[in-house]
Amino acid sequence: MTDSTHDPRTTATRSGHTIVFLHGSGDSAKTWDAVIERLPGYDCLALSLPGHGDRLDRPGPGAMSVADYAAAVHAAFARRELEGVTLVGHSLGSAIALWMALEYPSRVGRVVLVGAGARLRVLPALLESAVTDQAATQHELLHIGFAPGHEAAAEAYTAALAPVASGVLGRDLAACDAFDVMADLGRIDQPALIVVGEHDRLTPPKYATYLRDHLDRATLVTVPDAGHFVQAEAPDVLAAAIRDWLG
Repeated sequence: MTDSTHDPRTTATRSGHTIVFLHGSGDSAKTWDAVIERLPGYDCLALSLPGHGDRLDRPGPGAMSVADYAAAVHAAFARRELEGVTLVGHSLGSAIALWMALEYPSRVGRVVLVGAGARLRVLPALLESAVTDQAATQHELLHIGFAPGHEAAAEAYTAALAPVASGVLGRDLAACDAFDVMADLGRIDQPALIVVGEHDRLTPPKYATYLRDHLDRATLVTVPDAGHFVQAEAPDVLAAAIRDWLG
């Protein structure tokens, strides 16, 4: 798996914490740039999943589950000999983070779940349109995902998106739709920071509350005037929440 690293944080760690970031459906490692810039002194690594961003030419199979994506992430961890990291995931990335915590616990010391849920159902219309018109579906997702009043920011984010391979958005959304660890949360004993935008319409705050109530060591932060894309809408708030929690 190719990664996006951000010097000098990846070469000189003052905090002792390694933080790995996983993006959401149809996105890439670059979604985390603004957050990582606000975390000086941490060893930060943002990964692009197969078929996304700098892995455009290596899309992987036509169908991948959250478990399959987690296996790809685990392989990247194994190559780098990463253990006990703080794993930050957004949306699909949060599902992968939860799966990693369950299936590869030695690799994950803590999880930060942004725009997350123990189950991630996707509107059937979006699942269908992602197959027939990937670009239009991505545009719609972003406009639903950003908070009302943030339309200009959503347009700018859409224009700056790194490319994804054909069919990958539909694969991502199908993986989300099939994801369900509601019955398994009690097996996760890593500390968890759950971050949700006040106006998240894709993974509403009730999803975050459910995670907080069913994970043994969970902290919930609600970000005012933000939607699903907290890392883009409020990077200062998200970075501060991560710093405070780790501190």
